[in-house]
Amino acid sequence: MMNLDMALREDKPPKPTNENTEVMRAHYAKWERSNRLSLISIKRSIVKHLLRGIPKSNNAKEFLVVVVNRYQTSDNAEVEHFIDELMNMRYDDMKGVREYILKMVHLQTRLKALNILIPDKFIVHQALNTLSSSFSQIKTTYNTLNQSWGLNDLIPKCVAEEEKLKREKNESTHLVALGKPNKQKRVENARKPNFHSHKKNKNFKKSGSEK
Repeated sequence: MMNLDMALREDKPPKPTNENTEVMRAHYAKWERSNRLSLISIKRSIVKHLLRGIPKSNNAKEFLVVVVNRYQTSDNAEVEHFIDELMNMRYDDMKGVREYILKMVHLQTRLKALNILIPDKFIVHQALNTLSSSFSQIKTTYNTLNQSWGLNDLIPKCVAEEEKLKREKNESTHLVALGKPNKQKRVENARKPNFHSHKKNKNFKKSGSEK
């Protein structure tokens, strides 16, 4: 068990010949066993679809170097992708503000796993700056305060503001809906013939003709 990682620590020794000593042949046999088991262990630890893009190698040490470089490239691409997504997020009112901020927190967590630390304060600023203009009141409140908000402060405040905006919108829609029948009634009344006026005009013409 102590020599299991031997192939990862040592370069491949020359293949023994009949002229080599028993010690040299035993050393080579140990290295081959370590190399074989190390390759199996490395490949089992990698997702199968990723293995297809990695050049084949029968040397565990060389194969491990290729894998590390490949994953390093993958990590860099992921970092760039997550940062771009975070910086380009915009609130569109289609989903709730809670989900919007939590998505930012999720991206923050993914970047942290890649050793990129994004402070909570930055997430708070980014969330507020990318909310729609309807959240102007809460933005003004934040900018006028001397103390910073944490994420646990920001989310409930934004949710409360969102609920208030929804209530105001529903009340406005309700008032508009109430005003429409009255307006329609006034239009219909204006279109109806005025029988009293018609009768009065008729009587006026009749009395005029009698003269």
